[in-house]
Amino acid sequence: MSGDSLGKLFKVTNWGESHGPAVGCVVEGCPPGIELSEQDIQPYLDKRRPGQSQLVTQRNEADQVRILSGTVDGKTTGTAISLMIENSNSRSKDYSEFAKLYRPSHADFTYQQKYGIRDVAGGGRSSARTTAANVAAGAIAQKVLSEIGVEVLSWVETVGAIKSQLPIEQITESLVESNPVRCPDQNIAKEMEQKILEIRKQGDTIGGVVRCVVRNMPVGLGEPLFDKLEADLAKAMLSINASKGFEIGSGFDGTTMVGSEHNDIFYRDEDGAIKTHGNNSGGVQGGISNGMDLDFKVAFKPVATLMQKQKTVDLNGDEIEYQGRGRHDPCVLPRAVPIVDAMAALVLCDHLLRYRAYRA
Repeated sequence: MSGDSLGKLFKVTNWGESHGPAVGCVVEGCPPGIELSEQDIQPYLDKRRPGQSQLVTQRNEADQVRILSGTVDGKTTGTAISLMIENSNSRSKDYSEFAKLYRPSHADFTYQQKYGIRDVAGGGRSSARTTAANVAAGAIAQKVLSEIGVEVLSWVETVGAIKSQLPIEQITESLVESNPVRCPDQNIAKEMEQKILEIRKQGDTIGGVVRCVVRNMPVGLGEPLFDKLEADLAKAMLSINASKGFEIGSGFDGTTMVGSEHNDIFYRDEDGAIKTHGNNSGGVQGGISNGMDLDFKVAFKPVATLMQKQKTVDLNGDEIEYQGRGRHDPCVLPRAVPIVDAMAALVLCDHLLRYRAYRA
């Protein structure tokens, strides 16, 4: 058994290693007749691509995607779509000394204990490099969702203790993409950028929160009991490297309210649609979308690789000292934004197809 696949009707199987020849995925269940080319996918990968600013890893990968199957004459055929992204700028020698030790807060120890073997170069399957394939698959999912007007939009809400104050209603993709941090609050974005650069100079790293809103949501996505929409979203988000928390709607803040404050009161709008005053539910009730915007947050820890000396143990358990090498993000947040978008789209696309199967 392996955990390389996500989804039931819209199913994505991820493959490849950080320093292997390529990473990629196979997408099954995409409806036929959807216009799809590499040019449709590439803009999403460009957002995730390393080396795009001083705030992220300087590994220089073009991340050019190739569609190997599943399309003809620029349209999906309904058969499996295979996507490949070549690795062209790996430097495995940067990791050779790590074969003899376990890096703090990395997957070195756990992979070794589980499998009895591990890919030292770049962390192999545990590397965030594998998320490139998920972003490519997510681009296909977003094309399916766009047919019904669904918009997935993520942004950096916090870096460390620095938090955006911009109201969610004012946030647009153009604001998110207007700076390298991907924070729509321009003044706060400058503070975040300065903080990340300061942390990088210290050889340290910093975490934060990505927030996501999904607008124009249909009613009825999600399947109780174990496939509730928020449960599948949580699984997808917590599968992202460095993610450590998931909140939807009021999240943990809801624990400080009483029920009369927290309840989202139903009403009929001027178009006759049932809506709610407030959205503490985050767009999901009983595990099923209620038509309000999805609103959730994903917490990301500081990157584990520091350019500082740290203590650890070698394969024999003896204490040693080591210092990180290679090219790493001082903060994953800017590049995590398109990954959160993609994982949300994959879950929503799968549940949309499942809903259509029920109501066909």
